[in-house]
Amino acid sequence: MSENPAVQSPIEGLLDLLREAVEGGVPGEGTSFLDGTARDGSGNHGLLATLAALSAEQASRDVGGTSVAGQARHTALHLEVLVRWDRGERGPFDWKGSFLPAAVSDTQWAEVQSRVRRAYEGAVALARSWETRPLDGDVTGGLAGATAHVAYHLGAIRQMVKAQG
Repeated sequence: MSENPAVQSPIEGLLDLLREAVEGGVPGEGTSFLDGTARDGSGNHGLLATLAALSAEQASRDVGGTSVAGQARHTALHLEVLVRWDRGERGPFDWKGSFLPAAVSDTQWAEVQSRVRRAYEGAVALARSWETRPLDGDVTGGLAGATAHVAYHLGAIRQMVKAQG
């Protein structure tokens, strides 16, 4: 963290965006790209809240050849790969298979949501460890890419939910 609290590090700035995408806006405060979360916590449009509002049956519905469960599982893998990449693991990663299975039971849906949370927490922990590293493309590009990827899939998931009515 910067010695001057008014100056935000690039890592902290990217983490703010990732947090908004995953956790939603801070209640009662402005947001960067999502609709704001009300002071009482309602209106949270982050990934975790969006997933939690769905049943396993809703998450399993095919919408345009994929499901919310598949999108969530894929998003978790991407965050996990960020951490694995930093540890030197270069794959191969089963990106296509990460969307499967598309249908989930109640127990499986709870696990998918837990996996997304764990993957997010792992990515945040990794990013915090980068605060003392020299900034380079792996650091900023990895975190920026992960943030953009989560935001993209959050948008896809929210559109799929709307399509379900």
